[in-house]
This record gives sequence, C-alpha cells and structure tokens, in this order.
Amino acid sequence: MGVDIPQPFHSVLDGPVTVSGIPSAFDISIRAIPELHLNLDTIPVLHLAIDNIPKITLGVDPVELRLTELPSIRGHLPADFNVGLSLFGIDLANIRLCGEAQIITEPYRPNPCETCTPRPMPNDLGRPELVDVGAVRGGTT
Repeated sequence: MGVDIPQPFHSVLDGPVTVSGIPSAFDISIRAIPELHLNLDTIPVLHLAIDNIPKITLGVDPVELRLTELPSIRGHLPADFNVGLSLFGIDLANIRLCGEAQIITEPYRPNPCETCTPRPMPNDLGRPELVDVGAVRGGTT
C-alpha cells in the first residue's frame, strides 16, 4: 500500500501566514529550593608515603682555564706589619714595619723614586749638580 504524490507538487496559499497563539516571551522561575543536608561521620585517614626517591645527579662539565702569558702589570700592595712582645696583654716591645710591596710582571724599569744612584738635581743657582739621593732622603749611601 502506498500513496503517490504527484511531482512536481504545487500548492496555493490563501491569505497571509500568521503565527498567532505562539507566545513570544517565556518566563522561567524557581519558587523554592529543597534543603540539602550533608553529613560526614568519619574522616578517612590518608597515608602518604614515598617509597622510592629517584637519584638526582648534578653534573658540571670540566672547565679548563689556561694562562698562556702573565699580563704586564705593576701591582702595589700596602704592607703594615706589627711585631711585638707582650706579657699578660701589656706591650713590652713593639716594632712596626709599614710601606708598600709590589708585584711586577712587566719588564722591570725602575721608577724615579726606586733608584738609589746619584742624579743631577738643580741647586739654588739653577745649575745641575750631582746630589746623593740617599742623603736627601735621610739615608746613607
């Protein structure tokens, strides 16, 4: 059994098409919420354990520093030495040595203040003459 619909199917509408009777606004409301009661009679005991800790290794690649040539410097180091003899915290004898030490890695050329040889110095008349530098400093030659 079947129904045959003629193809193409033609239809004709009489008048305007309306959607009367279908509401355009919808309201949804909740008037009451039922009460919910939650009870916890016992708290379960949680056991946390770490059975196996993995081994952590920190590795640093070897670092090589090579110094092929010392830099040419003249380093000045302050020196202050105090050598003494004390008895029960009272100084009996004391000698203090102070000055300057140097680290020289450059080819050594003495500064003018490092030479102990006589050098010409101007006198009152403006003429150079040989003066013993050690004597000028208060030392002996």
